[in-house]
Amino acid sequence: MTITNQAVARDPRVAARLVLLVTAAVFINYVDRGNLATAAPLIHDALQLNEFQLGLLFGAFYPTYVLFMPATGWMADRFGTQRVLAVGIAIWSLATLLTGFAGSFASLLALRLMLGVGESVAFPCASKVLAANVEVSKLGVANGILGFGYLLGPAVGTLAGGLLMAHYGWRPVFIVFGVLSLLWLWPWLRAQVEAPAQAGVTVARPPALALILRQRGLWGASVGHFASNYTYYFILSWLPLYLVKARGFSMGSMAWIASWAYLMNALSALGMGRLQDHWIRNGRSTTLVYKGVMGLSHAVAIGCMAGMALLPEQGSIASLFLFCIVSGASYPGLFAIPQIVAGPVATGSWVGFQNAAGNVAGMIAPALTGWLVYQTGHFESAFALAAAVNIVGFIGWVFVLPAVRPIDWDLAAIGVRRDRPAAD
Repeated sequence: MTITNQAVARDPRVAARLVLLVTAAVFINYVDRGNLATAAPLIHDALQLNEFQLGLLFGAFYPTYVLFMPATGWMADRFGTQRVLAVGIAIWSLATLLTGFAGSFASLLALRLMLGVGESVAFPCASKVLAANVEVSKLGVANGILGFGYLLGPAVGTLAGGLLMAHYGWRPVFIVFGVLSLLWLWPWLRAQVEAPAQAGVTVARPPALALILRQRGLWGASVGHFASNYTYYFILSWLPLYLVKARGFSMGSMAWIASWAYLMNALSALGMGRLQDHWIRNGRSTTLVYKGVMGLSHAVAIGCMAGMALLPEQGSIASLFLFCIVSGASYPGLFAIPQIVAGPVATGSWVGFQNAAGNVAGMIAPALTGWLVYQTGHFESAFALAAAVNIVGFIGWVFVLPAVRPIDWDLAAIGVRRDRPAAD
């Protein structure tokens, strides 16, 4: 028997432990990448950086992150996730630690590039672990937990980092967080990550990259992922500075507002993952469930961007919280969709390309926002652009992405299209 697009059966306790481990990894991932934004008001003054330089630093993480991600996804499919993810987290933890010793724009820039190399492993590896160990009917909640982890990262990182930086400065916080990140390696290297071989079962070789790249679903998901990430990284990178400089909040107040917003984001992802699994188990179309939530999140986000920029203080914060709720609801689908469509045999490579395309937004949004603010002296044009990008995301998820159902890679390789029941 050949397994081409389904998880190998494992002890549910083992699968649950692996879900928690990769969730912890992406939680650390987002704490470490977001610390620079939290520290931005302090670094801005300490190193005499302007808004354009800060925008470049926010965006510098993403060129290496995007460039290395297809390669790390390919390595995860062929060499397994355990070693690939361990090496990556060691690299990004060291980059975080060394940021505490940076004394110039150039050194910060180099360390952000290093951070991107290390963190490029996280989502291809995490998605492959879920696709290989979790049943399709439970992928919603598994990805909701994963989303909760990486969305909770900015909440904890902003609150803890912001309060600690307010008392001790930004350098010690980077050093401590880098050391703590390295501790994750101990349970990960002791876990049995790859499923043991089963008698009479042959696991198929991953499909060729050229075949994966020919899939319309990859391009629809990539366009949608780009738009989702553009708005999210715009907020993640610039929210602390926006609240302090444009809205007049103190560092402490900023930390509480931003952390509550990120917490709502994380809880929404967790709740929607459970709800999507419930809908699917009760006969709802997988396509309708996942594509419907993705499209709705972009439609609502358009209004939220306008509200954040134009409404008075209370309305602006309410728009921020609403955006975090609806965007959080979309995050289980970001990775559940490729896990369902590509299956465990190709998820690493698929997510490597999809997440790379999505994170091109990380290269653009922070730097472009910095340029717009530097040129205009305000944030309104940046919010308007983020609203427009959400229109593109709606088109990608709703119109370009085909039905959310597994690809038979053997048939795809010979150009045969397999018909499936309408209720998918």
